[in-house]
Order: sequence, then structure tokens, then C-alpha cells
Amino acid sequence: MPISLHAAFVPSCRQVIAGCLSVLAKAEAAGIGDLAEARLAPDMLPLAFQVQSVAGHSAGAIAAMRTGQFSPGGGFAMPDADYASFTAMLSEADAALAAVTEAEMEGFVGGDTAFVFGERRMPFKSEDFLLSFAQPNFYFHASMLYGIFRNKGVKLGKKDYLGRPRIAV
Repeated sequence: MPISLHAAFVPSCRQVIAGCLSVLAKAEAAGIGDLAEARLAPDMLPLAFQVQSVAGHSAGAIAAMRTGQFSPGGGFAMPDADYASFTAMLSEADAALAAVTEAEMEGFVGGDTAFVFGERRMPFKSEDFLLSFAQPNFYFHASMLYGIFRNKGVKLGKKDYLGRPRIAV
């Protein structure tokens, strides 16, 4: 039985977003501050960009398939550098993902979605945009969020990043 586009994308995004929300809660409880400049390297974009990108490459990617075009940020404005803004953005993305149906996702198959950045335009079939561009970016930025807080000393492990797996019962 083939896997649906919805099954290949939405549940895993929701799982990792839940992990990101847990990481944020642990970091806030640990008293980690200076969020505006939090990054792993001097030339890296800051934590707020990582949060925006997690939202943008999940819920924003699906919104882009509806319009046929994705630009950096995925339709999410840069959040304020505070826990409340980060949590709100990721919770909003999760709610948007929860509302997406399998039928809608299957309707995207064979459509066109372009990544547009300034003068640069990368055309994709929608399913290829989602699985070869948005999804790898989603995981990259989620891992950066985790890595930034791990680097700041928050007691985190792989389980915190992964969130709750979908275990058969």
C-alpha cells in the first residue's frame, strides 16, 4: 500500500513541533535568556529565524502548495525573540497542520510549487517541493533550535527533539 503525501509529512511535522515546544518549555524553565542573539555560530541566523523556519517549512509549505509559491519565512513573520512568541508561532503551525486533510494533500500531487527568493525561482512539482525541499529544511531548523538550547546547557536528549513517536498499541 503506498503512503499518502499527508502521512509522509504532516504527522512527523506535528511530532517534531511538539518536541520543539517541549524544548522551549525546558529552556524557559531553566532560565535561558538572551534569545535575540542565541545561535550556534557567529555567522548563523538567530534562534527566531530557526523558529520561523520550523513553522514556515511545515504549515507554511502546505500554504505555499495552495498558492503555488513559497518564499523564505513561509508566510510567518519573524517572531519576537521571546518564549511566548516562539510558542505561539509553533502552536499556530501545529494547529494549521492538524486542520489539513489527506484529501487536500493528495490534491496537491502533480501540481506546481515554486521556491522564490528575490530573482531566484526554483520550480518543483508540489510533492517534490514538499519532500525534497520543505521537509529537509524543516528538520534542519528544528535540529538547530534543539542544538542552540543544548549548547546553552539545557539538559536535553534525543527524546526531547523527537517528541512522542507514533507507537502501535
